[in-house]
Amino acid sequence: MTLIRKPYELSVQTRIKALIYGQAGMGKTTLALSAPKPLLLDFDKGVHRVNYGHQMDTVQVESWMDCENVLNEDLSAFETLIIDTGAKMLDFMSEDIIRRNPKMGKANGALTLQGFGERKGMFRQFVKSVMTKNKHLIFIAHRDTQKNGDDIRYVPMFGGSSYDDLVTELDLVGYLEADGRKRKITFDPTDRNDGKNTCNLPATMELPLVVDQSGAALQNTFLQTSVIEPYIANLQKRVEIAAKFNTVMEELKVEIELITDDLSANDFVSRIDKFEHVANSRAIAANLANNKAISLGLKFNRELKGYEKVQLQNSLV
Repeated sequence: MTLIRKPYELSVQTRIKALIYGQAGMGKTTLALSAPKPLLLDFDKGVHRVNYGHQMDTVQVESWMDCENVLNEDLSAFETLIIDTGAKMLDFMSEDIIRRNPKMGKANGALTLQGFGERKGMFRQFVKSVMTKNKHLIFIAHRDTQKNGDDIRYVPMFGGSSYDDLVTELDLVGYLEADGRKRKITFDPTDRNDGKNTCNLPATMELPLVVDQSGAALQNTFLQTSVIEPYIANLQKRVEIAAKFNTVMEELKVEIELITDDLSANDFVSRIDKFEHVANSRAIAANLANNKAISLGLKFNRELKGYEKVQLQNSLV
């Protein structure tokens, strides 16, 4: 059995990997908790700053072993794992590496080059473990400021090369910032912020209020309803389009095989627009038909809008 799959046969990815970053006080953790059925891994000891009405099940991580242990628990009640923050998680990894092998740490507590290699492996294994459990994975990061002359760019504070490894695997990178008294998240990369938007989401999205004037918690479902569900729907739509494309192309190829002379070629030309074309199926079919006509010694006459029994240079339908 072949392992090769047609586009319409590909399985739809129903879990996303995302990074949300921004300055302190923007509500990054609360936003992450708007994902479906979240479990918060609180490396940063900051869950107490979240409105009580928005708090969800939480692991208050004291060591990297806590993180490893929770991955071995029954997580069937959760759909999303939230890492708050990614940089602090890397610190816990570094401490664990040095604890197990002091030679991988320097006198100042930083990792050696070999230690960084070990941490990179741990990080990749962690991401792989979460994805094998079929969970959404959302990292939270503070923002860092990069200056180049007068230009300022805001990037995630996320352990240098570890971020480079992560971003290639991510579906979304969103920069959260204030716009007056409103908050907005930008997924598209710009000259002032990192971004990644494989979901065809709007470049900038305004976040709804999640507390009323008295400070009471309001509904908090933005990531679920405005990001994750549209993302999955978009992927499903792509698969459906691919299936329709394959169906019409199979029909067209059968018709093209029936071209044996100028009469059958012209008959196909007269009917080509009657097929339910998807994407560029018409252009592909026209090219295939033209190649078939050329192989039969036919030429397309643009004035007559049909093929003739003359062996000249090929032309397009």
